[in-house]
Amino acid sequence: MNNSTLNVSISGTTTHQLTGVHSDLLKREVKVDIFLPPGYSKTEKPYRFIILNDGQDARAVKLEATLNRLYAENAIKDFIVIGVHAGERLQEYGVSGKPDYRKRGNRARRYEEFVVDQLIPWLEHQYHINVKSGDNVIAGWSLGGLSAMSIAWNNPDIFGKVGGFSGAFWWRKRALDKGYTDKDRILHAVIRKSRIRKGMKFWFQAGTNDETSDRNNNGIIDAIDDTLDLISELVMVGYKPYYDITYFEMEGGQHNCDTWAEALPEFLKWLGK
Repeated sequence: MNNSTLNVSISGTTTHQLTGVHSDLLKREVKVDIFLPPGYSKTEKPYRFIILNDGQDARAVKLEATLNRLYAENAIKDFIVIGVHAGERLQEYGVSGKPDYRKRGNRARRYEEFVVDQLIPWLEHQYHINVKSGDNVIAGWSLGGLSAMSIAWNNPDIFGKVGGFSGAFWWRKRALDKGYTDKDRILHAVIRKSRIRKGMKFWFQAGTNDETSDRNNNGIIDAIDDTLDLISELVMVGYKPYYDITYFEMEGGQHNCDTWAEALPEFLKWLGK
């Protein structure tokens, strides 16, 4: 993996590095935005890290400005944030090894392998991170949130926390007009058939205006139904609501970066001081 880095920093704020990481596995150069905390030093104890899918949206969700404000307020601990720019989202994002009914997500396992086997070792070499701390995080919005959940679930030794903003948890193995039932939701089935990943914690956001679709005509949009049903599956395998799982429903929240920017501070503060 080769890289080139551009640093942008202002005293007392995060240091922003834009890096190009070549991946033979994904057959592309993966652009990566890296935000180092104020006063970052390799001589300090290892830092925890957050991987964000759809890193190309960092500016749109006001990531750097939000980090700097929360650091100034002493509202969050130091961590390294890695925004991974998406490639072909409909193929690289999804549930690892389980494409949907339209064969989307065919490279989701390959993307997971890139994150775990290529990106994180590279980060460990370049920066002062603690891979096995159990307190590292992966998160994303929409399909990126679905991907984050899948990757965290498969790698609990690396990721102790996961966040999904308007997660695309509708991901299903059967079309709606081909006999679909809620049991066809792929991630829900994966969780249902799994054992608890002890210590893992979850943060989910959904907006009341994320969409208008309501498959079961219960008066609740699918984005909220799918998220709440995923939480129910997590509870069934042993997680405790409120303690292990946080749900943040935004009245009027939409499926866009403006809403996710508004939710971002809540997520970052949830990660703990």
